[in-house]
Amino acid sequence: MKSEKLTPAQAAAEMGVSPQTLANWRWQGIGPAYIKLTPGRGGRIRYTRAAVEAWLRERTTGAAA
Repeated sequence: MKSEKLTPAQAAAEMGVSPQTLANWRWQGIGPAYIKLTPGRGGRIRYTRAAVEAWLRERTTGAAA
């Protein structure tokens, strides 16, 4: 089954952060895994929904509600 691909804006909305925050995290190497579809500074970026969900799950603390 194919994993849904999200644009940075969609991934940012899912995570509750701005697209610029995601861009900063990519630059720092601390955000969720991403796919770079085209080379160069302006390369198109996509996130898999599974990668975003896994990244959020790793950072979830406390008891499940």
